[in-house]
Amino acid sequence: MGRFHRHADGTVRDDSDVEGHDHDHRDVGDHSGYDSGPLRVEVLERILGENDRTAVANAEDFASAGVSVVNLMSSPGAGKTLLLQRTLERIAPTRRIGIVEGDIETSLDADRLTGLGAAVSLVNTGNGFGGECHLDATMVRSALPRLPLAELDLVIIENVGNLVCPAEFAVGEHARAMVYSVTEGEEKPLKYPVMFRAVEMVVVNKVDLLPHLDFDLDLFLANLADVNPGVRTVLTSARTGEGVDAWCAWLAGITAG
Repeated sequence: MGRFHRHADGTVRDDSDVEGHDHDHRDVGDHSGYDSGPLRVEVLERILGENDRTAVANAEDFASAGVSVVNLMSSPGAGKTLLLQRTLERIAPTRRIGIVEGDIETSLDADRLTGLGAAVSLVNTGNGFGGECHLDATMVRSALPRLPLAELDLVIIENVGNLVCPAEFAVGEHARAMVYSVTEGEEKPLKYPVMFRAVEMVVVNKVDLLPHLDFDLDLFLANLADVNPGVRTVLTSARTGEGVDAWCAWLAGITAG
């Protein structure tokens, strides 16, 4: 959605026109494509409005089934799928889990999660959805008939790897979380604030690599606090299993109520 973002009051605005907005407005590149800003905002408001109506329908279906739903987001390669593997190994024996697996193409991630005790429903956004870099409410709704919702306790939506678009689209979830890898740099909350503000939990993954990286964890956490004060964090290594129990404990506290 570029520089057009949904704000706290639910409106969509062209952030470049907001006085005092903290973007860098140096004249870099050709911005002629933004000359129709008001029309673009109107179109995006219609898109988000339709999405929100479908998200409400999804939420009603989740409530009717009594299932809790978490929207899990990240950039590509942050470790979402491996974290989900470790999660299923721990909680699938005691909780009935469904996974909505979002990818632009391939079933690679869905295949990795198959056979670990969860019902898996794959959504390829390249199949009839224009190859979108996110899951929206309509895409998630298309996955629900392939899940036995009434027989599940928890559904985890593994969104398409992207640090921008997934945060813009509600899908009917009860909570949002993101996986952030320490290989991505301390500045990411400042560069991608919409994503980091949109979540209730940040899983800081690949901490086993910290001894090998020039990475300031305290600075990252300070940057995160600047854009989302009080957000929950868990330090994990999906590879070694460190912190995964704490993440699972947080999941256990998500309820459909």
